[in-house]
Amino acid sequence: MTTKVIYDLGANTGDDIPYYLLKSDLVVAVEANPVLCKFIGQKYKSEIEQGRLVVENCVINAEGESGEVDFYIHRSNHVLSQLPPPAASEMEQFERVTLPSQTITEVVERYGTPHYVKIDIEHYDAQILRALFCAGIFPPYVSSESHSVEIFALLVAQGGYNAFKLVDGGTVSDVYANRVITCQQGRPTPISFPQHSAGPFGNDVDGDWLSGRDFMKVLALEGLGWKDIHATNQDAPSSSTSLLQYLLRYLDRKSKAKTRKLISRVKSACSWRRSARPTSATPVRDMTRITPKASQVSA
Repeated sequence: MTTKVIYDLGANTGDDIPYYLLKSDLVVAVEANPVLCKFIGQKYKSEIEQGRLVVENCVINAEGESGEVDFYIHRSNHVLSQLPPPAASEMEQFERVTLPSQTITEVVERYGTPHYVKIDIEHYDAQILRALFCAGIFPPYVSSESHSVEIFALLVAQGGYNAFKLVDGGTVSDVYANRVITCQQGRPTPISFPQHSAGPFGNDVDGDWLSGRDFMKVLALEGLGWKDIHATNQDAPSSSTSLLQYLLRYLDRKSKAKTRKLISRVKSACSWRRSARPTSATPVRDMTRITPKASQVSA
């Protein structure tokens, strides 16, 4: 039986690992930051010992040979750490460290053909995609954070993908809360995706697959940024779903997510106000027993 392998490139704190473990035989988590790798190793010690999870503590390179490279760890927000040198005006926000590196092709050759590849590597997503395609690696499912249209162009022109979905990173924890997904063993399993996680992939992402032509219109309306483009060569784009219907459902999901967030904030504010009220243990002055001063009594 073929082993189903998921590659988590840019694993960060491992928020997506529980979901990936449900959807595969093996998860390969790649993270450059040694502190975060140690955290993942402690959090998922059992899964590592069972051989279901491998953690590669290295910088993932698009080309060249394995070896030590400079990597830039953000001093206050580790999710912004990156391989390309930051702009001179931002350099003081980063700490330059020397870390081991591996190419993406080396990692794939070691662990096997990917079923799904998640790419979330700050300012380096396009290079990894290009390296995969140049090596003849075309995963059935792939996603990449997309701050430029280059990601979509690579998926279409070099990857040959023709079916797409969009996941809005800012609303993942709201839109995909309390979901039921089908796990690797075929049983329905409840799951919620935490904030800053990449969310689901493949057919666990809401909506039908769109053709490249229709998806380009979605990107034009929604814009890029903290959004993941999902692509597949396994499923065909839906011919029964119009672009308008897709957009209406997509905007409806975002609207509901924002409404839930607003309700949560209101509840939190109300809870704070209740906690600020005097309790029975707080002495309250009895105004009926206050005796006026002599100077306050009229003659």
